[in-house]
Amino acid sequence: MIRKLLRKVFRRAAPGPTDGPALIPAQIHGIPIERVSPAARKVCTVLQEAGFKAFIVGGAVRDLLANLTPKDFDIATSATPEEVRRLFRRSRIIGRRFKIVHVMIGAEMMEVSTFRAAQDAASTATDEHGRILHDNVFGSQDEDARRRDFTVNALYYDPTTEQILDYHHGVADLQQKTLRMIGDPKVRYREDPVRMLRAVRLGAKLGLTIDPAASRPIREMASLMDNVPAARLFDEMLKLLLSGHAVKCLKQLREEGLHHGLLPLLDVILEQPMGERFVWASLENTDERVREGKPVSPGFLFATLLWHEVLANWEARKAKGEHTHPALFEAMDEVLSVQGEKLAITRRIAGDIKDIWALQPRFEKRAGKAPFRLLEQPRYRAGWDFLRLRAISGEIDMAQVDWWHAFAHAGGNAREGMLTEPEPGATRKRRRRRRKPAGGGTAQ
Repeated sequence: MIRKLLRKVFRRAAPGPTDGPALIPAQIHGIPIERVSPAARKVCTVLQEAGFKAFIVGGAVRDLLANLTPKDFDIATSATPEEVRRLFRRSRIIGRRFKIVHVMIGAEMMEVSTFRAAQDAASTATDEHGRILHDNVFGSQDEDARRRDFTVNALYYDPTTEQILDYHHGVADLQQKTLRMIGDPKVRYREDPVRMLRAVRLGAKLGLTIDPAASRPIREMASLMDNVPAARLFDEMLKLLLSGHAVKCLKQLREEGLHHGLLPLLDVILEQPMGERFVWASLENTDERVREGKPVSPGFLFATLLWHEVLANWEARKAKGEHTHPALFEAMDEVLSVQGEKLAITRRIAGDIKDIWALQPRFEKRAGKAPFRLLEQPRYRAGWDFLRLRAISGEIDMAQVDWWHAFAHAGGNAREGMLTEPEPGATRKRRRRRRKPAGGGTAQ
């Protein structure tokens, strides 16, 4: 019934400038007000009572329509950042490229931005490839809707009236399972190449087919990703990999040729049968955890994506006669350095990646005190999960994984009985005897 009503409200037309937004009432869009964050509703109410326009905007509206739970509720307003700041005691202005305001309501943080003007290469600073460098011009709500990337993101929800303002037929596109670009896709990709990544992520997340007009230019323009700052690419890549649809997203990236600018080692890894099985097993595991609401570690995810390149590097170094542990650490540093040229992996996440990798050879030791010391490591569980993925992909025997699972859950006496004999030729370190103080006295 809702679809029939929507078809009456909307007629399929190419996204572009409109005479004004379509107003979609609650009885048609069907979003219960209870699903909208009380904090977001309060921010909108305070701004509206002060005489400003204020709406919940973009991804939150899109996800509510798709019956998904929004991760956050962003707000767009006609008030300037300074005016917003004066209305909310617990707020602060942030940003250089475009100033926004973070407003704290209870434990929730709302991101409030002023309506922005649509800009192009002729009206603002760009690099030699057409990427917009400065986007700090305020505008009207119509302009704000026009400068958004996809039609499904140009939606404004007024919690006071419970109406949706739809400027570019985004609700109809969502119902018709189509992801369309606002404006000329080639121009919009040049302005911000990250939009190509967003197209892949949103298509997978919402089950939308990318409109051919938006899909066709991606392969030929994929090289523009080289001009995007590595830190920004890393943030966008994290969103993609932690979307709950990482398998579908990564396959789409390969089809579009986008992964060359993001994971340059991926083709090398996927050429190896075990490497391919390992990557897909890891991504399927991540998707399952996201869908079940379980925590996911970015460090663990990138550790799995890059492991087989580290493994190949490590084996090559050992074949040259390098000692096991120094060779592993050299291989880790080299692979992370190559990947870091494309994605600026943060120091903290890189530390987590190295911790997981460094634990792997320690799982081979099942004699003496080494197993007990390994269980005490803070990253033991992540290391064991990683070991299990290696076994699932066929890299190692599952018996090793089962032994460690049993050892970790056994009692003290049972653990002693599970230990293996030291390897032939292994020598125990002799403990140094402490010298007694001169005169036979007791040391202080």
